[in-house]
Amino acid sequence: MPKAFNHVAVSVTDIDVAVSWYRDVLDMTLLLGPVEISASSPPSEPTLAALVKGVFGPRLGKFKICHLSSANGVGIELFQFIEPEAERRENNFEYWKTGFYHIAVTDPEIEQLVERISSSGGKRRTGIFELTQGSGKKICFCEDPFGNIIEIYSHSYEQFWANAKL
Repeated sequence: MPKAFNHVAVSVTDIDVAVSWYRDVLDMTLLLGPVEISASSPPSEPTLAALVKGVFGPRLGKFKICHLSSANGVGIELFQFIEPEAERRENNFEYWKTGFYHIAVTDPEIEQLVERISSSGGKRRTGIFELTQGSGKKICFCEDPFGNIIEIYSHSYEQFWANAKL
C-alpha cells in the first residue's frame, strides 16, 4: 500500500515573509509558529533542537521554524537558519545534482495562480503547457520569492498521469 506524504521542508531567508507568501498566495493554513529555536540545549534534553542538530550538524546554532498545511493535509515546514545565516543562491535549481528539487500543488485555475505567484515576489519559469493537446491537463513551473521551485498542476496527480500519452 502506498505511503501518504506528510510534509515537505523548505529553507527560506525570511520566515515571516515566507509565511505570508505561502498563506496568501498558495492558500496554506498556518498551524504553528514561526518559533525561534536554539540548538544549544543540553544533549540530555530530547528537544526539536537536538533532533535537528543531529540532521544539520554541529555548526547549527539557531533557526526559526513554522508549519503550514495544504488543503489535503500535506504540510509545508518552513526553516530560516539564523546561525549560520541562510543564503539565497542565485540559481537554486541544479538539475545535475540528485535530491528533491521542487514541490507541486494542484489548482484547476492554473492561470490565476501563476499570475498571483508572479505578481507577489515569485517568478514564472515556464509557460503554461498542455502536455496532451485537448486534454485540458496543464502544467507550469514557478518559483517562490526565495528561489524554491513550485510546479503547478491543473488536475490531481492521479488524474494527470493515469492513461497519459506523452
